[in-house]
Amino acid sequence: MGVVVDPGVPPEVAGLLRANGPLLSRVRAGWVPPAETPPARRKSPSSALLLAATPIVIALMAVLLASQYAPAGFVLLGTYVFIVLVKIASMSEVTEDDRSHERGVYERARWYDGRYLLAEDFDQEARAVLVRAQRAIGSVLRSHVNAEGLLDDARNAVMLPTQEWDIARLLAKLSALRLEHRELLARGIAPEVAAVIEPLERALSNSEAAVVARVEALERYAGHVAEAERAYHARGQIEELRARLPRYEELLAESGADALAVPEIDRLAEDADVLERTLRRSVESAHEAFRYLEG
Repeated sequence: MGVVVDPGVPPEVAGLLRANGPLLSRVRAGWVPPAETPPARRKSPSSALLLAATPIVIALMAVLLASQYAPAGFVLLGTYVFIVLVKIASMSEVTEDDRSHERGVYERARWYDGRYLLAEDFDQEARAVLVRAQRAIGSVLRSHVNAEGLLDDARNAVMLPTQEWDIARLLAKLSALRLEHRELLARGIAPEVAAVIEPLERALSNSEAAVVARVEALERYAGHVAEAERAYHARGQIEELRARLPRYEELLAESGADALAVPEIDRLAEDADVLERTLRRSVESAHEAFRYLEG
């Protein structure tokens, strides 16, 4: 089922959180990434090369300064000092890229704590309900009829992730309360408490039924979209066949068999009209189901 993220979280952060579920679980359990080595202390190939070259450069400068090429020695000395200073400056710089991937995930996980949910936040029953909701939402958002704008794609893009988050949030709360309730029952209930337990169990059951009803509404909407999707693809195939009809008609006319094919060709045109009407009805049904979802 993956990580469920509040739609209000920036997309780039949401993508990072969804891609790092196991790491988020470790952060939730109290894990902290180790402190990074300061950049100035890190060894790099260029630093090692610079260090190894130092004796050679010093010896060469000494020879040049003691000869008639002393000006060249001063130039070499100045150049070498400049290179060393630049290297020292670059080693002391701290850039965003120096942060490790784990620390980046850790910092965002802490900053957006409470705005994402993990698999361990749901019990088995809640997880099954959430997967149903995610499957229905995914089928709508991935459909061609949605991408082509036959549905209200803009509202789908906003409302459906919000529905997923709301359902996930309620299921996480329900899972936590159910766990507490089971632990309470496992310790044994005194007769005086039994009368109080029954209304609480009804509250849990009614809450679950209300969430399941929302998921079923999503599934009905997805079902209407699936019908529209089938009609959409069938219509496209019929239109493709109709575009080829002139070549078939030409072949039939040349072979003298065109009279036998007229009824079949007419039926193809009728099928295209039927599919067009079916697609319109399916889209209208999907719109009705969408309005019910908002209600």
